[in-house]
Amino acid sequence: MSDDDDIEIDDVKGNRALRYTVRNVAVLNLSYFGIEFAVALAIGSVALFADSVDFLEDGAVNLLILAGLGFTAARRAKLGMLLAAIILLPALATLWTAWQNFTTGAVPDPVPLTLTGMGAMAVNFICARMLAPFRTVGGSLTRAAFLSARNDVIANIAIVIAGLLTALLASRWPDIIAGLGIAALNAGAAHEVYEAAREEHRAARD
Repeated sequence: MSDDDDIEIDDVKGNRALRYTVRNVAVLNLSYFGIEFAVALAIGSVALFADSVDFLEDGAVNLLILAGLGFTAARRAKLGMLLAAIILLPALATLWTAWQNFTTGAVPDPVPLTLTGMGAMAVNFICARMLAPFRTVGGSLTRAAFLSARNDVIANIAIVIAGLLTALLASRWPDIIAGLGIAALNAGAAHEVYEAAREEHRAARD
């Protein structure tokens, strides 16, 4: 067997492993979206609402990645630009939710806020670990998935801290600030993915 044959076999195995990983990450994200969204509505949490929409977005991103793995480099780059726009959507939804929470003055229940944030952190940590070996494979698509999972772990730590501060201060502000922080993380990730996709598109044309 030639060296070229070895490379081809390794590429096939790697692509199969990537597809399997992306599919499982999509299932995890969509499953926890339902849980977190329900809790967010029940307790009126801006941070959990922002993070639940982010889980939905991450699930959609990974499904799009799964569909786009067989694309050419140029088509993957265009899809990466689309994913950058999708990543930005939760940030916009969070701003609206934060405004509604600010006007009503509601304080979320700190116990489900903290516990749900811890569950989200565990799910996103697992997803980030699963995607880490593939973050340089597939261009901007897999970069989008890894960045989302990595940033979400940071966001979930902020949610847990917000829950503890809410219990201590009986204030709505920790929840609102955590929600706005998640929006900022999503905006930063959207910019990174867009830049990577634009560079990939430029390279594909050369």
